[in-house]
Formats: sequence, C-alpha cells, structure tokens
Amino acid sequence: MPQLAGHRVSQSAPGTRRADSGARSLAHAADRRIGDGLRRGDPQALEAVRDRCGTTVFSYLRHVLRDRAAAEDVFQQVFTEVWRRGASYDAQRGSLATWVLTIARSRAIDELRRRRPEPLDPDTMPETAVPAPQDAVIDRWRVAHLLTRLPTEERELLRLRFYLDLSQTEIAAQLGVPLGTVKSRMVRGLERLRAMLDEEALA
Repeated sequence: MPQLAGHRVSQSAPGTRRADSGARSLAHAADRRIGDGLRRGDPQALEAVRDRCGTTVFSYLRHVLRDRAAAEDVFQQVFTEVWRRGASYDAQRGSLATWVLTIARSRAIDELRRRRPEPLDPDTMPETAVPAPQDAVIDRWRVAHLLTRLPTEERELLRLRFYLDLSQTEIAAQLGVPLGTVKSRMVRGLERLRAMLDEEALA
C-alpha cells in the first residue's frame, strides 16, 4: 500500500481542489444512492454494486483462493449476501467498496474452511491468504479500487510505482515521458488518493 503520510506534495490549484472535492462528493452520493436502493430491494442497486466493485472483489477472491472456479462461486455468494444484507449498509460508516470487500473476506474464509474441515482460526491463518478487514492487505485492495477512480495517466503511474515497485526514473523510461512529468502527475495522483482515503476515514 502506498505510504502517503510522509510524502511531500505541492499545493493544488484551486480549480483542481474544487474538481477533486466535487468528484469525491459525487462518489459518496453514489454510495448513498446505491445503499438506498438496496434498502428498497431495487435490483438495479445490486447491478450498480457489481459495476462499482465487481472487478476489485473478483480479483481479491482470485488472489486469496488461487482458483478461478472457486472465486467465481464465492463471488456469487458475496453478491447474494450483499443483496440479502443491503438494508444494513450505511454510507456514513464507510465506503461501499470496503463493506463489500469485508463480506468477500468472510466468504473466502468459509471457502477455505470447507477445503480444510478441521477447526480453523482466522487469526492463525497466513496474512497473505485471508487478511483481517483492516489490515494492510485488505487496505491494498481498497486502494486498488480507489485507483480506478483516478485519471488514467495518474492511475498508471501509481500502479507502476506501488504495485510493480518501479522508480520514477524507470517509469519515465517505460512510458517514454519526461521525468518531471512523471513527478508532477504522481504528486497530483497522490493528492487525489489521499483525499479519497481521508474522505472514507471521516465517513
């Protein structure tokens, strides 16, 4: 997960800050609308959850279960539970993605227990297999989901930096852009990402 706290960033232009704030407000409003739809039993709300979170959830399940067929089965279980528990989702307490990933983690534990019938304590399981909802691994998937909301150029830079561990110089060479451009885009991307993480923490 990106270590944001110690990263020095420049001040964004007022127009950029307003645009970022507007995008965050729209995302939070979308979570609220979807939550309202789930409480009403609106099937379109479930489709909206899949549109917003489905790719991230399926990638997480494949990473945890190491089996595509099992991931597909558990994916269906996750969204069945999202539908069944829709009335319990509260956008003021956290983002839609975090809520759905937490359900996915529980169903992944169930699947691993099914494979190993003997008693299985989630606290003793390898962290890389099934992380606790608030640990570094689940945060990594939450950040991966938030990255999809960034502009394409900024998203790709942060993916190369934090998920492929390339230096800024290596990124510039791979993408064929000036190093200064890489640095400025990365600053903007980190600012947007930090703002989204801060917004979720305050929700």
